[in-house]
Order: sequence, then C-alpha cells, then structure tokens
Amino acid sequence: MFRYILQRLFQAFTLLFIVSAILFLLSNEMGDPIASFGGRRRVRSEDRERLTRQLGLDKPIYTQYMIWLIGNDWFKVDLDGDGEPDDFGTRQGVLRGDFGISFMEKRPVLDIIKERVGNTLLLMISSEVLVLIFSLIIGIYSALRQYSFWDHLITGFSFVGYSMPVFWLALTVIYIFAVNFKRWGLPYFPTGGMYDLAIGPTFKEIAWHLALPVLTISVISIAGYSRYIRSQMLEVINQDYIRTAYAKGLSRWRVIFGHALKNAALPLVTIVGMDLPLLFGGATVAETIFAWPGMGRLYWDAAKDSDLPVLMGVLFILAALVIIFQIITDLTYTYLDPRIRYE
Repeated sequence: MFRYILQRLFQAFTLLFIVSAILFLLSNEMGDPIASFGGRRRVRSEDRERLTRQLGLDKPIYTQYMIWLIGNDWFKVDLDGDGEPDDFGTRQGVLRGDFGISFMEKRPVLDIIKERVGNTLLLMISSEVLVLIFSLIIGIYSALRQYSFWDHLITGFSFVGYSMPVFWLALTVIYIFAVNFKRWGLPYFPTGGMYDLAIGPTFKEIAWHLALPVLTISVISIAGYSRYIRSQMLEVINQDYIRTAYAKGLSRWRVIFGHALKNAALPLVTIVGMDLPLLFGGATVAETIFAWPGMGRLYWDAAKDSDLPVLMGVLFILAALVIIFQIITDLTYTYLDPRIRYE
C-alpha cells in the first residue's frame, strides 16, 4: 500500500506539472492583461510598454511560465508611474506558495482566494449534503418500488430536473420565490448577496440568502444522483448474496443498508470523489446570477478581466485538489470492498 501511494504521488506531481503548463498557455491566450491592469482607466501606450516589460509579458511564454512556477527576485512593478518600484511583492513562485498579485485588485492572489473560499464552501457543502441525503432516499425508494407509479413519477421528474440548464433554473426560482412571492404578499427570498448590509451577517440572514442558490444547485444534482443510485441498487439487490441474507432471516432494512447499499456505493464514491474538489471551485453560473461572493464568481470575474494571476491561482488549486481527491477515492475503495487491494 505504501509503495502504491508513493507511486501515485509521483504520478500526481508529474500530471500537475503538465496540467499547469497547459492551463498557463491557454490562460495567456484569453485576453489582454495590461488592459485589465489599468482597471477602469485606459492604459497609455508608454505605460503599456513599461508594464509589459516590468511584468515580464514581453518574454517567451515558457519563460513566463517558469517565473510563475519558481519565481524570481526582481518582480516589482511601478504602479503609479513615478519611476520607482512599488511594493508589488517579490515573486517567489507557486512552488513556494506565491501565486502572484491580482492585476485588478493589486493584492496577493492567495489573500483574495482565502476571502472567497469560505463563502463557496458554505454554499457548496450545504448543497452537497442536501444532494446526498435526498438522492439516497429517492434512489433507494425508486429501486425498491421498481416500475410502480411512484417510480415512473420520480423518473419523469428526474429527467426534467437533469435536463434544465442552470441559468434557466436560477432565473425560474428567482421569478417564483422572489418576484411572485413578493407580489402575492408572502415572505420572499432575496436574490443576491450573502446578507442585507443594513442587518449584517447573522445566521438567519445568511441562511435566508443561501436558500435560492442551494435550491438551484441541488435540484439538478439530485436528479442525476438519484438515477445513478437507483440503477446501482437494482443491480445489487438481485445478487445471490442478497437473497441469501433474506433467507437467513435478516430484516429488510438491515439487508438494504447493511449489505446492498454498501456495495452499491462503490461507483457513487467515484462520483462524489470527483465532485468534492469542485466544491472549492464553486458554481460559476449560480454564484454569478445570485451575486454570491465565492470562488465561482471570482473565477468568472478573473476570466472576464483577464486577471491571469487570479485565474491561474484558482485553476491550479482546483487541478491539485482533483488529483489529491482521486488518490483518496482509490484508497476509500479498500475500506468499502475488502477484495480490492493495491499492492
């Protein structure tokens, strides 16, 4: 097992190096970072040349990547044009934990990410908990009632829910639970932000603002997860060892949850393991529509403004988390199924 983990870690570092190089190349083709560096002001031609040189953007792409990866000792920028380098921060490189300075906010990328990641985890973990709970309940019930009226009804709603685009569903829930509820004189839900600035970030305010984004994210995921759980449960409950468990006199619920669900959960672990790192990335569409200050909206703003340090910081962290959680997922298999061994 230890040898397997070391081998996977070596593969992870190699893969992360390749992925980061590809992301860096694609990100540099997305727009003009100098224009974004000026914010709302138009950058003059002389300033453009100076910033291009000082930011190292006039160097070959492979040189820029190595500066981003391992850093250097001369990366300081004259922000106000007075001829003196401002305290823009020395580039130490990603390998030393320095993701650079945001072109738009003129602050360290890690500081910006730290401010957003908590908001995203609050939104995404709340959604993921609801998704897992309702998906298990709906999927197991549908499998145990195969081809019944409720199974057909759940199947119909699942296909409808899974086929709805996120932006359309978000606008629909806003129209129903915010616009129409207000028109009907009912307590209506807010459509943007984390809390009312006049009240402050109380638990009730955050939960009230969290409702619509969580609903939007959960509906589509529940529809997909429940169908997957149903198909896996149908495959497992018809196995010989399940019939043997019933023949031994075990109760139905003990057979379902103690034997069938544990084995049916193996493929589900793979899906959840792939989704967990995405929790840190947030839901770009939902966070943008509901003005939720999370990682998804940060990524969208960085891509729109060609803020390359922020964009690469978010993408690199997500790539690293995906690789790490895939290793954790593989190791989890050995717990759920003792027949699986990595030697």
